Amino acid sequence: MTDVRTPSISARKGTLAALALLALAIPGAFAQEVAAPAGADPTASEIQRFCTNIADAARDQRYLLQKKELADLQLQVDERIAVLEKRKAEYEDWLKRRNDFLQQAEAGLVGIYKTMKADAAASKLELVEPDIAAAILMKLPARQSSLILSEMKNEKAAKLTDFISAASDPNTSKEPS
Repeated sequence: MTDVRTPSISARKGTLAALALLALAIPGAFAQEVAAPAGADPTASEIQRFCTNIADAARDQRYLLQKKELADLQLQVDERIAVLEKRKAEYEDWLKRRNDFLQQAEAGLVGIYKTMKADAAASKLELVEPDIAAAILMKLPARQSSLILSEMKNEKAAKLTDFISAASDPNTSKEPS
């Protein structure tokens, strides 16, 4: 068997004390001072000058970025305006065709009622919406309109007469309230 010796506690303390004295004797052994490069000692005025110089460049970059974003937004707005103008032109064309058709249909409808006998026209107009019936009666000659109204039921004729008189009254608002 091998004889393993364990150092005593006092021997350990002695070794530790010797190492501590050695470390204290060599002051620069463990701690090193890093010398700042010459001229690198920033002062408050140099810091302020640096920040001021950087601020101008940063502001310029920010303005360029904002200008680019605004140009992109303007391009998007212009594209949307072009789409809306195209749609507006389509709607105006559709509305014109619709109004032309309605005028032709209305003229044809008035022509139909113009050739009908008063009693037949009265029975048909009683079934139509009051505003449409009033519009047809207003486009017929006055003599024929009066004959048709005389053939209608009293309530319906009175309602149409009120409607026609309100439509021809200049004091009546054209905008519904």
